[in-house]
Amino acid sequence: MIYFDNSATTPIYPQSLDAYVKTSQRIIGNPSSLHDLGNQANRLLQQARKQIAELVSASPEEIYFTSGGTEGNNWVLKGTMLEKLGYGNHMIISGVEHPAVSETAEQLTKLGIEVSIAPVDKRGIVRVDELKKLVRKETILVSVMAVNNEVGAIQPIKEISTFLNDHPKIHFHVDAVQAIGKVPLAEWLTERVDFATFSAHKFHGPRGVGFIYWKKGRRLSPLLTGGGQEKNQRSGTENVPGIVAMAKALRLALDIKAQKPNQTAYLKQALIEALHTYDKVTIFSEGDDYAPHILCFSLKGIRGEVLVHALEEKQIFVSTTSACSSRKHMASSTLHAMQVPNDLATSAIRVSLDESNTMAEVEQFMIIFKQLYKKFSVIN
Repeated sequence: MIYFDNSATTPIYPQSLDAYVKTSQRIIGNPSSLHDLGNQANRLLQQARKQIAELVSASPEEIYFTSGGTEGNNWVLKGTMLEKLGYGNHMIISGVEHPAVSETAEQLTKLGIEVSIAPVDKRGIVRVDELKKLVRKETILVSVMAVNNEVGAIQPIKEISTFLNDHPKIHFHVDAVQAIGKVPLAEWLTERVDFATFSAHKFHGPRGVGFIYWKKGRRLSPLLTGGGQEKNQRSGTENVPGIVAMAKALRLALDIKAQKPNQTAYLKQALIEALHTYDKVTIFSEGDDYAPHILCFSLKGIRGEVLVHALEEKQIFVSTTSACSSRKHMASSTLHAMQVPNDLATSAIRVSLDESNTMAEVEQFMIIFKQLYKKFSVIN
C-alpha cells in the first residue's frame, strides 16, 4: 500500500497514540475540577500548552485548544465579527481559501458582513496589490491561508503583513493547517499575524483536536459559551488525551522534518520529472512558489475521480484536489480561481507527501501510472 494523501489526513504516530491511550487510562479527572484528580489533568493540559507554544515560538497564553482547523477558522471569523461589529462590517479573504473559511465568510454575509475576495494569479498566489485595493475603513479582518490545500501555493504572508502594519486595527488571520512542519515558521507566522489555526491530524496527531494561536492584545469573542474553559474563551471540557497526543505529535513531526529537511521536495521533484514525459499531463504545482509536499496535476481527458479509483485498485491512495470536496464531485475551486480550463480542473488529482514516503514508492507509483496512461490512451 502506498499512501500519498497526507494533506487529507496523516496516520497517527505510534508514540502519539500511546500518549493518548495512557492519558485516557490514567488521567480520569476533569481539568476544571478542584480535587487532586482534576489538578493532575490540568497540569497535563498546561504542560501540553507550554510544549506547543514553544514549538510555534509563542507564549502559552497565546495557545487555545479547539476541535480542529474548521472550528478554529469559524472561531476567528465569527469571533471577529462579534467582537468588532461596532467598528466595521467588512472582511477580505482570498479566492483560494479552504471551505472552512470561504463558506464561513459566506454565512456571515447573511448577518450583514460584506466579504471581498482577493484574486490570485495563474499560480494560485494572492495578488497583494489587488488585496490592498480592497481594504477600506470598515475592514475588520483579512484571512489568507499560508499554504493552499489543493495545489500547495505558498501565499505571500510576509508581504501582506508589511502592508497590514499600516492598518493595526484589522485582524490578520492565517489558516496554517497545511503549513506547519512543511514551510518554515518564519514565512507565515509573522509579528503581524494575529490568529493562526492548526489541526492535529495533519501532522500525525489524533483527529478531532487542534489549536489556535491568538496573539496577545487582540480581542476575539467566544464561539462556544458555557463552562468557561480556556479562560472563558472556548467552553467545553478539554480533550486532555487528544491535546497531550497532539503536543507529542507536533514535536515528533518537527523533529523528523529536521532530520529529513528535503525528503518531500526530493520525492516531489522526482515525480515532476517523470510526469513531464507524458504529453497529456499538466502540472500545477511546480516551482519554488509551492510547498514541497503537494503536487497537483491533470491527466487530460480523464476525470480526477476516475484516476483516483484506478490508482486505488493498485493500492495507491491519492485524492482529487481536496478531500473535503472529493465526495461532492466538485472541481477544484483553486484551479478555477487560477483560470485553469474546466476540463483540466475536473481532471486534477492531488498527490501529497510526507517524510515517511520513499523513492521506492515514487518509482512504483510511476510504474502504475504508466500502465494507466496507456490504458486510458487506448480508451480515448
